[in-house]
Amino acid sequence: MALALFLVPMGGAFAEPKPTIAQARKKLEKLNDQADKVVERYNQAGEKWKRARKRYRALNGDLTRQSAKVAGLRKELVTMAVSSYQLGAANGWSGMVGRPDPGSLLSGLAAVDQMSASRAESLNAFEEATKTLRGNRDQAREALTEADRTRDELAGEKAKADRMVKLQTKVLRDLGAFRTGNPDSPGIQYDGPASGNARAALSFAFAQVGKPYQYGGTGPGGWDCSGLVQAAWRSGGVSLPRTTWEQWSWGAGRKVSLSELQAGDLIFSEGLGHVSLYAGAGKIVHAPQTGDVVKVVPLSAYGRRLVGAVRP
Repeated sequence: MALALFLVPMGGAFAEPKPTIAQARKKLEKLNDQADKVVERYNQAGEKWKRARKRYRALNGDLTRQSAKVAGLRKELVTMAVSSYQLGAANGWSGMVGRPDPGSLLSGLAAVDQMSASRAESLNAFEEATKTLRGNRDQAREALTEADRTRDELAGEKAKADRMVKLQTKVLRDLGAFRTGNPDSPGIQYDGPASGNARAALSFAFAQVGKPYQYGGTGPGGWDCSGLVQAAWRSGGVSLPRTTWEQWSWGAGRKVSLSELQAGDLIFSEGLGHVSLYAGAGKIVHAPQTGDVVKVVPLSAYGRRLVGAVRP
């Protein structure tokens, strides 16, 4: 018996049994919930990086313009200094005191005063411009540091999202439920009750049906949940923020009861990891999660706890 135990491969003797379909689906549900939050953190980091990069570029542009201004003022001061040196005593005190005509003496004094005032003004302008230049340079450096920091944050969140996608993909393939989708899907026609801007938004969303879910996706070949909602309502003439958290905050004064939904309303899950569009007649259109496609499903089959709705 001892010999038999010794000969049995260690990995195979105590191999864990393959999970049942029910267990796999429960694991997938948990993964989806975790992935929603990870993807939204990734999207948030991406938006933060874009803002930091935009700020740096604006400040760097100001820095370039201010540098040119300082260079021009410096050249002006150098020219004035050279001119004063070349004129020397002829236009100085010694030259003017020797003039026999009192009128020319007064004119000369006025010219010296005017030259001194102009020189002082140029010097003050140069000093102020140089001070502004130093300030712009410091701000640009801070903005660049912030952009670099958020870029690193973005890379970290992307790594987490990639790991989550890998886990989701494995479970879905084990279940035989992984759907690649078609980036060129023609979608379907919306024939629900919405009108006006909401109808335009839903018509756009329905035209994306069949395209793959892609985390961070903003179309046209793949979408994540908030990217789809943002693009749909953009086609309806309303500018929404990029992420679910920002969309929820944006809609602070536009929240509606889940019992009073109208077609076109944004429906948010608990934890704000997912958002969908209410299509009317008890249905929603959304980009669910990795391994799935943009689709229309009953709200009752949503599979996530709801926190509220917003009407754009």
